[in-house]
Amino acid sequence: MIAGTGNASTVDPREVARFGALADEWWDPAGKMGMLHKFNPVRLSFIKEAACRQFERDPKRLAEDAAGAGLKLDYRATTAEALAQAGERFDLVLAMEVVEHVADLALFVQRCAEMVKPRGLLIGATINRTLKSFALAIVGAEYVLRWLPRGTHRWDKFVTPDEFEAALERRGLRVNAQTGVVYDLFADRWQLAPDMDVNYMLAAEKLA
Repeated sequence: MIAGTGNASTVDPREVARFGALADEWWDPAGKMGMLHKFNPVRLSFIKEAACRQFERDPKRLAEDAAGAGLKLDYRATTAEALAQAGERFDLVLAMEVVEHVADLALFVQRCAEMVKPRGLLIGATINRTLKSFALAIVGAEYVLRWLPRGTHRWDKFVTPDEFEAALERRGLRVNAQTGVVYDLFADRWQLAPDMDVNYMLAAEKLA
């Protein structure tokens, strides 16, 4: 799809309805999305390291600097295309656990890329489309272990790293870091790993 033509949208109404029904317990670490809460530490670690490397910041001083900056948070319930069309631009754009739920991956990446300032970063986290991800992320996580509600994911909407990277490159972004994320059953936590067969994250720099 081409930006600005017709009513092109990245929003899948079925996905909005599915997750909207869970809104009351979304932030409950003991609720249906509890496993995703355990995912946050490893995601934040990857984001912090990628951002500090890109913008030449000291990770050890990052929390101290943020606390002293008096930052004001601006929460907006909107879409990627609405923000892009409004001319919003950011040093860092996050697309965490969302690309496998959008209606149009190419359009979503295009809109996100538009919002990244030159030399800025887009960081994404999603699920690879492999037989292993079908077995673990859908059968295992939704039907056997019941970590997530049934129907949370559709295997055909999963995105391979090559597909994600190609979509980013077409919009002027270059992947400069990527990693797999695996669950350590004995430690009961997620951790970074070379294995990108199921969950993975990547960071891409806007070249110009």
